[in-house]
Amino acid sequence: MLIRTRTWGLSALLSLSLFGCGGSDQPASDSASSPPPQATVPTKAAVAAARVDGERIRNAASEPSQWLTYGNTYDEQRFSRLSQINAGNVKQLGLAWFADYDTNLQQTGTPLFIDGVLYVSTAWSKVYAFDAKTGKQLWQFDPKVPGEWAVKVCCGLVNRGIAAWNGRIYVGTLDARLIAIDAATGKQAWSTLTFDETKKDSALYRYSITMAPRVVKGKVIIGNSGSEYGVRGYVSAYDAETGALAWRFYTVPGNPADGFENEAMEKAAASWSGEWWLVGGGGTVWDSAVYDTVNDLVIFGTGNGTPWNQRVRDPSGGDNLYLASIVAVKADTGEYVWHYQTTPGDTWDYDATSPLLLLDLTLEGEPRRVVVQPSKNGFLYLLDAANGTLLHAQAFTEVNWADGIDMATGRPRVKPESRYLEAPFNLRPGVQGGHGWHANAYSPDTGLVYIPTQDAWFPMVNDPNYKQSSVGYNLGIDFGAQTTYYQEHPEAPSGFIGYLQAWDPVSKNQVWRTEINQGPTGAAMATAGGLVFQGGGTANELRAFDAKTGEKLWSYPTQTAVLSGPISFEIDGQQYIAASVGGNQAAGYYAPNHSRMLVFGLNGTATLPPVTAYTPPPLNPPPATASAELVAEGRGHYSKYCAACHGENGQTRGATFPNLMLSLRLVSPEAFDSVVLQGTLVERGMASFSDVLTPAQSDAIRAFVIARANEVKNAMPAPAAEPPRRAEQAHE
Repeated sequence: MLIRTRTWGLSALLSLSLFGCGGSDQPASDSASSPPPQATVPTKAAVAAARVDGERIRNAASEPSQWLTYGNTYDEQRFSRLSQINAGNVKQLGLAWFADYDTNLQQTGTPLFIDGVLYVSTAWSKVYAFDAKTGKQLWQFDPKVPGEWAVKVCCGLVNRGIAAWNGRIYVGTLDARLIAIDAATGKQAWSTLTFDETKKDSALYRYSITMAPRVVKGKVIIGNSGSEYGVRGYVSAYDAETGALAWRFYTVPGNPADGFENEAMEKAAASWSGEWWLVGGGGTVWDSAVYDTVNDLVIFGTGNGTPWNQRVRDPSGGDNLYLASIVAVKADTGEYVWHYQTTPGDTWDYDATSPLLLLDLTLEGEPRRVVVQPSKNGFLYLLDAANGTLLHAQAFTEVNWADGIDMATGRPRVKPESRYLEAPFNLRPGVQGGHGWHANAYSPDTGLVYIPTQDAWFPMVNDPNYKQSSVGYNLGIDFGAQTTYYQEHPEAPSGFIGYLQAWDPVSKNQVWRTEINQGPTGAAMATAGGLVFQGGGTANELRAFDAKTGEKLWSYPTQTAVLSGPISFEIDGQQYIAASVGGNQAAGYYAPNHSRMLVFGLNGTATLPPVTAYTPPPLNPPPATASAELVAEGRGHYSKYCAACHGENGQTRGATFPNLMLSLRLVSPEAFDSVVLQGTLVERGMASFSDVLTPAQSDAIRAFVIARANEVKNAMPAPAAEPPRRAEQAHE
């Protein structure tokens, strides 16, 4: 058994001030400067580490002991052909070893296992390498993301995964770099910024990367995030050996006066009106991508528009290509081949970035190679992988914005009222989505797709006072309505639950579903042992289900949320299950969240240490003396600039960011302004907002937070932090 000591832990956290938007868990000295990054000295260099190439990934089925790429194979079915752990003995599964991370932030990274080494990315784009049999840390790589970049990151300081190729590990960073790491030593091989560095300070270049790279034919495929702020989305391919840009495909057109990069952009421009390029347009490729080896295509999903609200983005109501679309390009050149738009004229934050699978099925007696996506908009799509033809679409969760998909046109039958043009609309699925980034799985043994499913509500309310901002979100909706709408409409349905369901893509029906969680569940993996492993989300457990029936056969209390995709691997004839765990804790930002790598094997006997006792600081705000008018003004500023990190209505979202109602800096305007306007915590991720807020506006925000803190304190009984509507739901 191994217990790795945290190199920087709770005692250091508690010594820090209770304020900081970025939620950095790094010491100030770690994030104070830009690259060069650092790696710890390896205790033992791996021999011929991460020797992965296209042939090896293509033939991954012949190496079931390995997990070579994000989805295990290019088809990203997340199916392990190992069967030593099976439905008959899974109850004997026990912890083999664990290793702590140096973070108290959420973990979303899928590990890789290659030739005896387990690689994983963690918060702040860090990467670890462990001896997969013993848990001994071989190295850690820290890209030294500047803390102040956190203000440009939408929804958590997370990283979803890494790629391996020819002795290197590739990671995208929160400050939008793509870095190649020597897999044997943990030292940087090369680094490239994935956008124009001369525009680094532009409001239209607030890019970040949280997605896992994929490597195809010697090219590293990577997208980016930022559609909540105002960027122009694209996906790029970089030479895996040198880091040189090989090709780039933009997902939305730029300024027509500058000319179009290709015919696809010219076609897309006809579906827009106004001056969309002044707000970027959006459409970032922030999660899903697969490589179709049969058709030699890179297929990826695109994100929402900027702003979300289409009446602001494009008052004419065009389709706005290629937002919310599944797009295929040639792997060698990035040339457009086909697209299917899941949500034309998106105005609901319905990205098409949910994970994709490639399946070979027999549909109506005909063999078809299909792309499958249970999409954020609540509909599940089957597309012909060669040409994008829609083969089937149906709702897989509760949907109220459309009453189905017109198979003749491929377009949703949208209910006019759902566009919230005349009145608010209580959307289902809400912006949390019917399915998020949490990976699906497919078992060729059962023929079932396993979908982490969500059922959520969110009120869409137009913001009549919207103005484009260079700091914070550009949404065009009243983000604060997720609280005020339900206060004004107490009878309206609300909530956010998740569960795992098994869906038959041939008979097109749900076969089984599991118990529900509050908030999302975790990603899934199927195995030849007749099992489906899946994280229990905020239920704080890893679970194993019977792949045919959905019966829960095993679970393990992980002490923290399990959101990332588990994997399976084999060493010396023994099968293991590995999961990177860590989530928001109800006790708040400063509570330990037990982020770790957990590895399980049959008859494992290791045990986790007891949960660390933690008492949250008392809620003891200054008296609320501000006028109602000042508090109301502060609520507006807070909703626009603060809520994305610190939670709507003054209450923090889980533990990713500090709860401002507990901040000691509320005692005086000077203390509050030292952070909000002067940027004293910039190294920890709390950038200065002096470019968009005056001292008077900062004081209004402070007055609002004080007022809310007193409301909560005086409530009988005092409520816990508001149940998070997007607390564990990383968007980009």
